Amino acid sequence: MEKSSESKGDVFIHKEIIEKCKQGNPSAQYKLYKLYSKAMFNVCYRIMNNREEAEDMLQDAFADAFMKLDSFRYESSFGTWLKRNMINKCLNEIKRKKPDLVFCEDMSYFQKNEVCAEDYSKTLTIDNINKAMETLPSGGKLVFSLYLLEGYDHQEIAQILNIRVSSSRSQLLRAKRKVKAALMTMQSDEECVLIGQSVPSYRTSFIPDTISSKLCMEAV
Repeated sequence: MEKSSESKGDVFIHKEIIEKCKQGNPSAQYKLYKLYSKAMFNVCYRIMNNREEAEDMLQDAFADAFMKLDSFRYESSFGTWLKRNMINKCLNEIKRKKPDLVFCEDMSYFQKNEVCAEDYSKTLTIDNINKAMETLPSGGKLVFSLYLLEGYDHQEIAQILNIRVSSSRSQLLRAKRKVKAALMTMQSDEECVLIGQSVPSYRTSFIPDTISSKLCMEAV
């Protein structure tokens, strides 16, 4: 995974609560759960692609985290440490179930009709990215999420999913093209609103520049 640059302040954030949790303080554990549960649920949901399974993974991963909290040495922020535990929990569950992942089919249409960033720039938001990801098959969505959102590289993804590195790269490329096409459709729908047609409106905060640049890059 990509290494994040964290300041000393980030590493020791919520240290007082964490130390109380290490002592088994229930009130502190509840506070820590409330501080991180929403963000960690989103991590689980992006990987599991199922709300109930994401809730299960969230609870199990938090329980595991509290049990092995003594191993947390403030070498990274608690959020980074917890997120890694959440991701590992979800990936282990996926391996255990051994689902028949469906990957993206040939996208030759989009190779001939490349989607320019300008065609979907107005809809490049977090919620719209999530909506566009719903158009992906399970395997393609998992590659897309692990690489673009969770920071795994293709070597790690290949090992996790038991596929070739080249397959991970091609799946990401196809998934990105399909997501871009979905975003372009959303932008066309929004433009229709301006001329009085009744279509859904998509509004939310824009995505970070790092994710935007990764999405726009064809070379992976």
